[in-house]
Amino acid sequence: MTVTIYHNPACGTSRNTLAMIRNAGIEPTVVEYLSTPPDRQTLQAMIRDAGLTVREAIREKGTPYAELGLADPSMTDGQLLDAMLAHPLLINRPFVVTELGVRLCRPSELVLDILPAPQQGAFTKEDGEPVIDAQGRRIQ
Repeated sequence: MTVTIYHNPACGTSRNTLAMIRNAGIEPTVVEYLSTPPDRQTLQAMIRDAGLTVREAIREKGTPYAELGLADPSMTDGQLLDAMLAHPLLINRPFVVTELGVRLCRPSELVLDILPAPQQGAFTKEDGEPVIDAQGRRIQ
């Protein structure tokens, strides 16, 4: 089973997502996308397969989004992708790719929908929110 996470270690949501993957007993391929961004074809496929628009996959907070004028509704998907590839910080995170699908895991629990293995035990997010109980079941 292959699981790939496009990860930013400085992001709590990304760290929580990675920890839930590992809590399922899976050691994923970790791509630190800020230093190793996906190519255009891979980025387009992840966005499409996650059921998102290009605009929905852009991160605004803490990025050059405003200064690049990306809020302009006349910007095409191609122009938005160009900006994301030139400035990987604009790629929202974390994207996770498994044999069961692709998700932009915001919130991090969305990864549970596409993991090919169950959780192996309790899991609590960094902020103290419990997500998985001791039996490996999701807490609603």
